[in-house]
Order: sequence, then C-alpha cells, then structure tokens
Amino acid sequence: MLIHSASQLLTLAGGPQRGRALGTLGVIEKGAVLIRDEKIVQVGPTAELKASYPDEPSLDATGCVVMPGFVDPHTHLIWGGDRANEFEMKMAGARYLDILASGGGIISTVRATRTASIESLIAQTRPRLIRMFAHGTTTAEAKTGYGLQTATELRLLKALLALDDESPLDIAITFLGAHAIAPEFKDDPQGYTDLVCETMLPMLKEWWGTHAPKLTLPFVDVFCESQAFDLKQSRQILTKAGSLGFPLKIHADEFDNLGGASLAVELGAASADHLVKTSDADMAALGKSDTVAVALPCTPFGLAEKDYTPAHKLIEADAILALATDCNPGTSWNESMQFSIALACRYMGLTPAQAIAASTINSAHAIRRSDTIGSLEAGKQADLLILSVPDYRHLGYRYGTNLVKQVIKHGRVYSVDVGYYRSA
Repeated sequence: MLIHSASQLLTLAGGPQRGRALGTLGVIEKGAVLIRDEKIVQVGPTAELKASYPDEPSLDATGCVVMPGFVDPHTHLIWGGDRANEFEMKMAGARYLDILASGGGIISTVRATRTASIESLIAQTRPRLIRMFAHGTTTAEAKTGYGLQTATELRLLKALLALDDESPLDIAITFLGAHAIAPEFKDDPQGYTDLVCETMLPMLKEWWGTHAPKLTLPFVDVFCESQAFDLKQSRQILTKAGSLGFPLKIHADEFDNLGGASLAVELGAASADHLVKTSDADMAALGKSDTVAVALPCTPFGLAEKDYTPAHKLIEADAILALATDCNPGTSWNESMQFSIALACRYMGLTPAQAIAASTINSAHAIRRSDTIGSLEAGKQADLLILSVPDYRHLGYRYGTNLVKQVIKHGRVYSVDVGYYRSA
C-alpha cells in the first residue's frame, strides 16, 4: 500500500533524540510511505514514490499529517475498580501521600484488584486499550503492581499477555511487584522487600519461561519514593532483578528526591520516570547515559500540583526525554497521548515538535523498541497515524478532542471513531 499526498509526513528518522536535538521531525511536504508485509519499504516525496510504484494500491492522505504511532512508555493499565472518592478528597485539599498512608491510594486499588477474576480484569482493561488505540497509541507499556502478592501479580501478567494477543495495540509488559508495601507488611517494609527479591522475582522468571517463552523478559520496576521503597530497598530489588536478566525501570522523584534517577543510570535502567523533584546532579547523570527520562505531565495535572518535570533542564543536560500518560486509577485516568502532548507544551515548555519526538522515537527507546518502532524508516514496523489536520502543530495546540483519522498498525488500516476501532 502506498499512503500518499500527506500535507506533512513526519519521519522522526535517525534514532533517539538527545538534548537540544529534540524536535527533529524530518518533515517531508507532500510525503508518501510505501508499506509491504507489515513493514515500511520506502519513505519520500509523493511524486517520486508514485512514479516508482504506479500500480500500488493507495491511500490518499491529502490534507492530513502522517506520522509514527504514539508510544506510551509508562502506564498502569490493568487494575480493578476506581478511586473517584479519592479524587473528591484530593480536590478538597488532601495530599496524595496522606491518602496513601491512611490505607487509600495504591492500597485501595490493590484491595479491588485482588478480588477481581482474570476475566473481570481483562474486561475492565479492554476499553482502556481501545481508547488508547483510537487516540493513536500503537504500542504501550503496561505494569502490574496492584496485586502486591505473588498469585495476584501473576494473574495480572497472565491477563496482560491475553490482552496483548487479542489487541491490535502492542503491549510491553513490566512487573511492578514493588509498587507499594503490601498492606500485610505495613509494619515490616524490609520483609516485603525481601519477599519481592527472594520469592517473587525468581518465581516470575520461571513462570515467564513457561507462559511466554518466545517473548523477552518483562521489565522490572520499583516505586522509589517516600512511603514506598527507599533508595537502599530500591537498589536491592533492581540489583536482584538485573542479576536474573530482567531489564530495569524506576519510578523516581515524583514527590521527593531520593537519588533514584542516578541509581537507574548506575544500573543501566531503560528509563527513570516522573522526575519532578530531580536534582541537578541526577539530571547530569541522565544526560551522560542511555537511560531515558520519562515525564508524566498528566500526573501533576491530575493531582492539581504546580510542579512538572523540568524539561528544559533535562534538555540542557543532554538527556533523552520522553512523554507518557501514566494511565492509572488514582492520579491520571487518561488514555490519550495527545493530551500528554498538550500538557507538556503548556506546563513543561516543550514545542509541539519536541513533544511529538518525545512521544514517538524517544518513548520507543524508553521501552527499548526504537529499532523497530517510533519513526517512519525503511525496515521498521508499519505503525502510522493519519491525522485529520494539515499541520503537525495542531498537536499540542488542540486538546480534548481526537485528531486521529486512521491508525495503521502492522500495515493494517483502522478507521477510528470515538471509543472504538474497526478495520477499514
């Protein structure tokens, strides 16, 4: 198939964009892209590709922007229940950490998730995946972490594998058994840390080898934060995970600067995420590493906080900056990367071009898939968006509506309507 006559075709070619290079879109006016066997074969001007492939089945993108599909590198996609009551409490002035300390927050969702069957978890998660896909996310990371006990964490993994099989959207799975201290270990956080290291992680590796032997091991993540896992405990968990061959991620500096970002760099983690309270020293370390700095602007927005990830400091430090939704039931129930882009432009000071690069090629690198997705280049997976706008700057400029007209996933075209997708 030849997609042709795009007002602007954004290639994002050349690999992850570091520091001041962020925002290099590789725009081709009146661009075209040739797809065969689920892969991109060639990208270039429409006149050139039409002349080379005159008999190719075609899709006319006149008046539209064509670009890579969004990659959402940080979500807590699978959970049971909701926390609408806590939203009301937060809007009345309660702090998130206070709600967590009183048994709410993550622990509230843990209670609902532990009692949910795998069928219920899949049924509750499926509509979120559909909304993500309809808004242009073609690959998303998804974490466990609302079980905090071995049996429930494995049930969440099994549900995510089933959803990955059924959905056109690809899922990169992360194990987050260290999301919070399990309620039964409230007075023994080190005991729970030891349980994650000595029981959960070895069992996970054995389980994965049986249930998903053709897939690479999932990421292992830890919530390095006050009232969760301190720096020593986070190091213990990630070091153990690394020794077992798991790739690593970390939640760091959302509320307090504990040094989690520098730990991520030291251990070679794929990403350090949140980074609202990150120190200059930690940002300098990120700038000298391949660890991606993932900003989650929907989270401070959802909490009505005033502080966001200091994007310009990270750019000046030469870091690789990415964006994600942090889709979760407590602080950011949002499935749209378009909205993350709009917030990043307003509250992090990014240009639309920078936010787009952070949501495609850099976010693909945050889940270590930038060699196959995140840009429109020959040999890469044919994951594209056709936006119903003539100029890429409408992303960021507009919000609260869906600009995606069609999603191309693995070379297959889906026409998008609000709330669902259907094959075109």
